[in-house]
Amino acid sequence: MGKVIEAKNLTKIYGKKSAAFTALDGINLDINEGESVAIVGKSGSGKSTLMHLLALLDTPTKGTIEIDGQNATKLSKRQLNKLRNSRFGFVFQQFFMNANDTVLENVILPLKIAGVSRFKRKKMALEALKIVDLESKAKNKSTDLSGGQKQRVCIARAIVNNPKIIFADEPTGNLDSATGDKITDLLFALNEKRGVTLIIVTHDEDLAKLCKRIVRISDGKIISDSAVRKDAQAKASERREKEAARVKRANEKEAK
Repeated sequence: MGKVIEAKNLTKIYGKKSAAFTALDGINLDINEGESVAIVGKSGSGKSTLMHLLALLDTPTKGTIEIDGQNATKLSKRQLNKLRNSRFGFVFQQFFMNANDTVLENVILPLKIAGVSRFKRKKMALEALKIVDLESKAKNKSTDLSGGQKQRVCIARAIVNNPKIIFADEPTGNLDSATGDKITDLLFALNEKRGVTLIIVTHDEDLAKLCKRIVRISDGKIISDSAVRKDAQAKASERREKEAARVKRANEKEAK
Protein backbone atom coordinates (compact mmCIF):
# COMPACT_ATOMS: atom_id res chain seq x y z
CA MET A 1 0.00 0.00 0.00
CA GLY A 2 1.18 3.50 -0.83
CA LYS A 3 2.02 6.40 1.44
CA VAL A 4 -0.88 8.62 2.44
CA ILE A 5 1.27 10.94 4.57
CA GLU A 6 4.94 11.76 4.11
CA ALA A 7 6.51 14.28 6.50
CA LYS A 8 10.04 15.50 5.85
CA ASN A 9 12.19 17.46 8.30
CA LEU A 10 9.14 18.81 10.16
CA THR A 11 10.09 21.54 12.59
CA LYS A 12 7.77 23.72 14.66
CA ILE A 13 9.08 26.67 16.64
CA TYR A 14 6.87 28.86 18.83
CA GLY A 15 7.95 32.37 19.77
CA LYS A 16 11.00 34.31 18.58
CA LYS A 17 14.61 34.91 19.57
CA SER A 18 15.21 34.34 23.32
CA ALA A 19 11.57 33.27 23.78
CA ALA A 20 11.70 30.66 21.00
CA PHE A 21 10.63 27.12 21.88
CA THR A 22 11.19 24.18 19.53
CA ALA A 23 8.18 21.88 19.86
CA LEU A 24 9.23 19.60 16.96
CA ASP A 25 12.76 19.18 15.67
CA GLY A 26 13.35 17.64 12.23
CA ILE A 27 10.65 14.94 12.21
CA ASN A 28 10.62 12.46 9.32
CA LEU A 29 7.62 10.15 9.20
CA ASP A 30 5.77 8.10 6.56
CA ILE A 31 2.32 6.62 7.12
CA ASN A 32 0.90 4.08 4.69
CA GLU A 33 -2.65 3.57 3.57
CA GLY A 34 -4.66 1.37 5.94
CA GLU A 35 -2.15 1.49 8.80
CA SER A 36 -3.07 1.95 12.46
CA VAL A 37 -0.40 4.11 14.09
CA ALA A 38 -0.10 5.29 17.68
CA ILE A 39 1.92 8.43 18.42
CA VAL A 40 2.98 8.11 22.05
CA GLY A 41 4.72 10.51 24.40
CA LYS A 42 4.47 12.31 27.71
CA SER A 43 2.74 15.65 28.11
CA GLY A 44 4.86 18.29 26.35
CA SER A 45 6.68 15.74 24.19
CA GLY A 46 5.34 17.22 20.96
CA LYS A 47 2.89 14.44 20.06
CA SER A 48 -0.16 16.70 19.77
CA THR A 49 1.83 19.30 17.82
CA LEU A 50 2.87 16.55 15.41
CA MET A 51 -0.72 15.43 14.96
CA HIS A 52 -1.88 19.00 14.31
CA LEU A 53 0.77 19.38 11.60
CA LEU A 54 0.03 16.03 9.97
CA ALA A 55 -3.69 16.86 10.01
CA LEU A 56 -3.00 20.27 8.41
CA LEU A 57 -4.49 22.07 11.40
CA ASP A 58 -1.25 24.02 11.80
CA THR A 59 1.72 24.87 9.57
CA PRO A 60 5.34 23.85 10.17
CA THR A 61 8.10 26.40 10.66
CA LYS A 62 10.24 24.24 8.36
CA GLY A 63 9.75 21.04 6.42
CA THR A 64 7.09 19.59 4.15
CA ILE A 65 3.99 17.40 4.45
CA GLU A 66 2.73 15.44 1.47
CA ILE A 67 -0.78 13.99 1.39
CA ASP A 68 -1.13 11.32 -1.31
CA GLY A 69 1.93 12.81 -2.99
CA GLN A 70 0.61 16.38 -2.92
CA ASN A 71 2.76 18.96 -1.12
CA ALA A 72 0.28 20.42 1.36
CA THR A 73 2.69 23.13 2.55
CA LYS A 74 2.30 24.88 -0.81
CA LEU A 75 -1.50 24.97 -0.80
CA SER A 76 -3.61 28.05 -0.16
CA LYS A 77 -5.82 28.24 2.92
CA ARG A 78 -8.87 27.44 0.82
CA GLN A 79 -7.17 24.45 -0.79
CA LEU A 80 -6.03 23.21 2.63
CA ASN A 81 -9.56 23.42 4.01
CA LYS A 82 -10.91 21.48 1.03
CA LEU A 83 -8.22 18.80 1.31
CA ARG A 84 -8.71 18.44 5.07
CA ASN A 85 -12.49 18.25 4.83
CA SER A 86 -12.46 15.68 2.02
CA ARG A 87 -9.70 13.36 3.28
CA PHE A 88 -9.65 13.58 7.07
CA GLY A 89 -11.91 12.80 10.02
CA PHE A 90 -11.22 13.98 13.57
CA VAL A 91 -12.00 12.54 17.01
CA PHE A 92 -10.79 14.59 19.97
CA GLN A 93 -10.75 14.09 23.73
CA GLN A 94 -13.05 17.11 24.02
CA PHE A 95 -16.25 16.50 22.10
CA PHE A 96 -16.58 19.91 20.37
CA MET A 97 -20.30 19.53 19.82
CA ASN A 98 -22.68 22.45 19.38
CA ALA A 99 -25.05 22.14 22.35
CA ASN A 100 -27.79 24.08 20.54
CA ASP A 101 -27.85 21.71 17.55
CA THR A 102 -29.32 18.22 17.31
CA VAL A 103 -27.11 15.16 16.99
CA LEU A 104 -27.97 15.00 13.29
CA GLU A 105 -27.03 18.65 12.76
CA ASN A 106 -23.69 18.11 14.49
CA VAL A 107 -22.89 15.15 12.23
CA ILE A 108 -24.01 17.01 9.11
CA LEU A 109 -21.62 19.94 9.66
CA PRO A 110 -18.63 18.66 7.58
CA LEU A 111 -20.98 17.91 4.67
CA LYS A 112 -22.53 21.35 4.91
CA ILE A 113 -19.05 22.90 4.73
CA ALA A 114 -18.27 20.69 1.72
CA GLY A 115 -21.39 21.95 -0.09
CA VAL A 116 -23.22 18.60 -0.20
CA SER A 117 -26.93 18.96 -1.02
CA ARG A 118 -29.44 19.04 1.85
CA PHE A 119 -31.08 15.70 0.94
CA LYS A 120 -27.79 13.86 0.38
CA ARG A 121 -26.12 15.14 3.54
CA LYS A 122 -29.06 14.11 5.71
CA LYS A 123 -28.97 10.61 4.21
CA MET A 124 -25.18 10.35 4.70
CA ALA A 125 -25.38 11.62 8.30
CA LEU A 126 -28.08 9.09 9.22
CA GLU A 127 -25.96 6.31 7.71
CA ALA A 128 -22.98 7.42 9.82
CA LEU A 129 -25.14 7.48 12.97
CA LYS A 130 -26.36 3.99 12.15
CA ILE A 131 -22.75 2.73 12.08
CA VAL A 132 -22.22 3.99 15.66
CA ASP A 133 -25.68 2.74 16.73
CA LEU A 134 -27.12 6.20 17.44
CA GLU A 135 -29.65 6.59 14.64
CA SER A 136 -32.42 6.77 17.26
CA LYS A 137 -30.75 9.81 18.87
CA ALA A 138 -30.66 11.89 15.68
CA LYS A 139 -33.15 14.48 16.97
CA ASN A 140 -31.68 14.73 20.48
CA LYS A 141 -29.55 17.63 21.65
CA SER A 142 -26.00 16.86 22.81
CA THR A 143 -26.98 17.81 26.37
CA ASP A 144 -29.22 14.70 26.41
CA LEU A 145 -26.30 12.34 25.75
CA SER A 146 -23.81 10.52 27.96
CA GLY A 147 -20.07 10.99 27.46
CA GLY A 148 -19.81 7.75 25.52
CA GLN A 149 -22.72 8.70 23.27
CA LYS A 150 -21.15 12.10 22.59
CA GLN A 151 -17.91 10.45 21.54
CA ARG A 152 -19.84 8.10 19.24
CA VAL A 153 -21.48 11.15 17.66
CA CYS A 154 -17.99 12.56 17.13
CA ILE A 155 -16.96 9.33 15.40
CA ALA A 156 -20.06 9.56 13.19
CA ARG A 157 -19.09 13.13 12.31
CA ALA A 158 -15.53 11.97 11.61
CA ILE A 159 -16.62 9.27 9.14
CA VAL A 160 -19.58 11.03 7.50
CA ASN A 161 -17.46 12.26 4.57
CA ASN A 162 -15.87 8.82 4.05
CA PRO A 163 -12.35 9.97 5.01
CA LYS A 164 -9.17 8.13 4.10
CA ILE A 165 -7.58 9.06 7.43
CA ILE A 166 -8.95 9.46 10.96
CA PHE A 167 -6.94 11.40 13.54
CA ALA A 168 -7.89 10.56 17.13
CA ASP A 169 -6.36 12.65 19.93
CA GLU A 170 -6.78 10.85 23.30
CA PRO A 171 -10.19 9.54 22.09
CA THR A 172 -10.93 7.67 25.33
CA GLY A 173 -9.35 10.16 27.72
CA ASN A 174 -12.64 11.46 29.19
CA LEU A 175 -14.37 8.07 29.34
CA ASP A 176 -14.51 5.20 31.82
CA SER A 177 -12.73 2.03 30.72
CA ALA A 178 -15.87 0.13 29.65
CA THR A 179 -17.14 3.02 27.51
CA GLY A 180 -13.62 3.67 26.26
CA ASP A 181 -13.40 0.08 25.04
CA LYS A 182 -16.56 0.55 22.95
CA ILE A 183 -15.06 3.65 21.33
CA THR A 184 -11.80 1.78 20.73
CA ASP A 185 -13.69 -1.10 19.09
CA LEU A 186 -15.48 1.34 16.77
CA LEU A 187 -12.26 3.03 15.70
CA PHE A 188 -10.40 -0.21 15.00
CA ALA A 189 -13.40 -1.66 13.15
CA LEU A 190 -13.21 1.33 10.79
CA ASN A 191 -9.53 0.61 10.29
CA GLU A 192 -9.85 -3.14 9.81
CA LYS A 193 -13.16 -3.39 7.93
CA ARG A 194 -13.20 -0.16 5.92
CA GLY A 195 -9.47 0.32 5.41
CA VAL A 196 -9.41 3.76 7.03
CA THR A 197 -5.92 4.84 8.09
CA LEU A 198 -6.03 5.38 11.86
CA ILE A 199 -3.64 7.73 13.66
CA ILE A 200 -4.06 7.84 17.43
CA VAL A 201 -2.27 10.24 19.76
CA THR A 202 -2.20 8.84 23.28
CA HIS A 203 -0.23 8.25 26.47
CA ASP A 204 -2.24 5.04 27.10
CA GLU A 205 0.15 2.15 26.47
CA ASP A 206 -2.59 -0.48 26.17
CA LEU A 207 -4.46 1.60 23.59
CA ALA A 208 -1.21 2.18 21.69
CA LYS A 209 -0.42 -1.54 21.60
CA LEU A 210 -3.71 -2.24 19.83
CA CYS A 211 -2.24 -0.41 16.83
CA LYS A 212 0.02 -2.14 14.33
CA ARG A 213 2.77 0.44 14.85
CA ILE A 214 3.95 2.77 17.63
CA VAL A 215 5.87 5.99 17.07
CA ARG A 216 7.38 7.31 20.30
CA ILE A 217 8.24 10.97 20.62
CA SER A 218 10.21 12.86 23.26
CA ASP A 219 11.42 16.47 23.36
CA GLY A 220 10.14 17.05 19.85
CA LYS A 221 12.00 14.12 18.28
CA ILE A 222 11.05 10.58 17.28
CA ILE A 223 12.98 8.22 19.54
CA SER A 224 11.53 4.97 18.18
CA ASP A 225 9.25 3.72 15.40
CA SER A 226 8.39 0.04 15.52
CA ALA A 227 5.76 -2.55 14.70
CA VAL A 228 3.71 -3.98 17.57
CA ARG A 229 4.06 -7.73 18.10
CA LYS A 230 0.85 -9.74 17.98
CA ASP A 231 1.38 -11.14 21.47
CA ALA A 232 1.69 -7.59 22.85
CA GLN A 233 -1.54 -6.64 21.07
CA ALA A 234 -3.29 -9.67 22.57
CA LYS A 235 -2.08 -8.87 26.10
CA ALA A 236 -3.16 -5.24 25.80
CA SER A 237 -6.59 -6.30 24.59
CA GLU A 238 -6.90 -8.80 27.44
CA ARG A 239 -5.99 -6.17 30.06
CA ARG A 240 -8.58 -3.75 28.67
CA GLU A 241 -11.27 -6.46 28.72
CA LYS A 242 -10.47 -7.35 32.35
CA GLU A 243 -10.58 -3.70 33.41
CA ALA A 244 -13.90 -3.18 31.60
CA ALA A 245 -15.34 -6.25 33.36
CA ARG A 246 -14.09 -4.98 36.73
CA VAL A 247 -15.75 -1.58 36.18
CA LYS A 248 -18.99 -3.27 35.12
CA ARG A 249 -19.04 -5.43 38.27
CA ALA A 250 -18.35 -2.40 40.45
CA ASN A 251 -21.16 -0.44 38.82
CA GLU A 252 -23.58 -3.35 39.22
CA LYS A 253 -22.62 -3.70 42.87
CA GLU A 254 -23.13 0.02 43.47
CA ALA A 255 -26.55 -0.10 41.81
CA LYS A 256 -27.81 -2.82 44.18
